[in-house]
Amino acid sequence: MDVEEAAPKELEIKLELAPSGLPRLAHIPFIRATKPKSKHTSEISVYFDTGKHKLRRHGLILRVRRIGNRYIQTIKATNGHLFARDEWESEIAGATPDLRCARGTALEPLITKKFRKKLKPVFETRVERTVYPLGRNANSIELAVDRGKIDAGPHSAPLCELELELKRGEEADLYEVARKLAHELPATLALKSKSERGYELADGRDAAPVKTVTIDLVRGQSARDGFRVIGRACLKQFVDNAPAVIKGDAEGVHQMRVGLRRLRAAIALFSDIVDAPQTRAIKRELKWLTNELSPAREMQVLIERVVAPLRGSGHHPHHAGIRSFSSDLVARREAAQERAQHAVDSVRFRALTLDVAAWLETGDWLDPHDNGTRALGDMPIEAFAGSELQRRYRKVKKRGRKLAELSARKRHKLRIRAKKLRYAAEFFTSLYDGKHTSRRHKAFVAALKDLQDGLGDLNDITIDASIMARAGVRPKRASRKRAFAAGLLTGHEDTQIEAALAAAVEGYKTFAAAKPFWH
Repeated sequence: MDVEEAAPKELEIKLELAPSGLPRLAHIPFIRATKPKSKHTSEISVYFDTGKHKLRRHGLILRVRRIGNRYIQTIKATNGHLFARDEWESEIAGATPDLRCARGTALEPLITKKFRKKLKPVFETRVERTVYPLGRNANSIELAVDRGKIDAGPHSAPLCELELELKRGEEADLYEVARKLAHELPATLALKSKSERGYELADGRDAAPVKTVTIDLVRGQSARDGFRVIGRACLKQFVDNAPAVIKGDAEGVHQMRVGLRRLRAAIALFSDIVDAPQTRAIKRELKWLTNELSPAREMQVLIERVVAPLRGSGHHPHHAGIRSFSSDLVARREAAQERAQHAVDSVRFRALTLDVAAWLETGDWLDPHDNGTRALGDMPIEAFAGSELQRRYRKVKKRGRKLAELSARKRHKLRIRAKKLRYAAEFFTSLYDGKHTSRRHKAFVAALKDLQDGLGDLNDITIDASIMARAGVRPKRASRKRAFAAGLLTGHEDTQIEAALAAAVEGYKTFAAAKPFWH
């Protein structure tokens, strides 16, 4: 059997919504005016892998889908694009994979006798699918409405997705239809595929916080394309953490903020390439979301670092005041968490995610009118990386020499510079994979992390003191014990400054001694 010759890539956007929101779809004018191409088709898809998920680790998907009496085997491979994947599809005789059809695909190099023996079902999806042809050309965009369930043995989850696939036409048209749907429905951009969700269920980690994803840059690609790869990874991190934030997971808030900070740092790093009116609008919205999340994270850090250790002892002479004051801070933390949840569950958030996705893939910055900007964007990514790393390294090294003498404000600025340098070093990791440079890279990033941690502790102390000062004394409502407890906790933080500053200075010395890995 041969693999069917079809389009090697699929370009699609998925929106996720609660099943309760699906009936509103029929009331959208351009959907109401469209006759379904196929209605309520039942599909059962079984995903296969080894016990240790070898395919998942290699960025591959192996699926057998049953549609009526037909079995369609699909192999997919990630390629650094959020909305397009390499795909090989073929019709097979039964419900188990036919690896003869993997010839000429990304799966072929992994196939051995041992692999064949270990291959087994991991999870399955059962969906009812309705397909609508959209767009001026009936075959230009296809909307598939999937409703059903993902089943991974002891764990399962409902599935309700709108999948837009570009059959023919301009990519920008796909995003425009997605925006219209998200405006009319409580539908959110979904960057996790069904397979990713299935693996998470199999691991018992549904809606769990998501950390930074791998960034694969290739020497020789343009700086412009390099930014898109980095931007996609950052977008995925903050979008994938939305379920955790809405669930009230404090770590989800932290990881979403990390994704946002990384994207904002990437925009700053590539500022001369991506500067355009759309970019400035995107930056404003990213800042809005960061501001909505920050209070929840700051309160969480304050309670974990300062309040919990003292409150937990129970032996402090002012324990009653500390307990009362810390209860108030916990209430403030919960209010801040609700603020973060409301922001992420809003129309504005849904619009932001789609706007960022469209900007990365079809934004005006991709077609610069300035020849200098075009030349910079065409520069090989490794040359761009070396230049930017060197420039930022010099600034951090210069400004950190008198770290012990800096004011809190200037230390904060140095911390931001160090953080951006670290993000840049992490973005470009895959460009420095030789044994010697890789060793230098790890040492450099570790030293930079020590400096950043020391400066971060100093910044946390400043923020904590500010929060406690504002919360400790509330006219007509604050008791003397609570006000004293706030002052006591603030004083406790002040005693930590000397140790944190010493740690930051030592971190700087280690950083200054580390050898740049990009030379």
